Amino acid sequence: MKLISKASLQIQKSREEVFEAIVNPELMTKYFISESTGKLETGSEVYWKFPEFKDSYLVKEVKVIPNALISFVWDPETVVTIRLEKYREHDTIVSVEENGKEINEANLDWVISNTGGWANFLASMKAYLEYSISLRKGAYQFMSKQ
Repeated sequence: MKLISKASLQIQKSREEVFEAIVNPELMTKYFISESTGKLETGSEVYWKFPEFKDSYLVKEVKVIPNALISFVWDPETVVTIRLEKYREHDTIVSVEENGKEINEANLDWVISNTGGWANFLASMKAYLEYSISLRKGAYQFMSKQ
């Protein structure tokens, strides 16, 4: 049995709009990351940088099904899968699952932290897509390791 981090949220935008906000770095930098070396496409490898951390993070083994699924690896032990499900006429249910860690004390902290992190990702994307608000701006400066 492996640990799984999960988060889901309804966003009042079409699957196409939500999908583009995840794969397109010009949009993702408005609510989640500060920099990306490229678009998420099947087979691509990109680096993400977050405004509050000095390191860049490799995103690899990217698989994309347009308007439906994005998966990638950024931790050698886990796979992140983001699913987009049409809900009502113009809404999308976005579900994020990150799994693969063995059960131990350190990884219990990981699952709690990452579940909160993915919930923040979803809330930040919702705020940006629905209201053009950046929830991330100034939210994590206290965590800065710079």
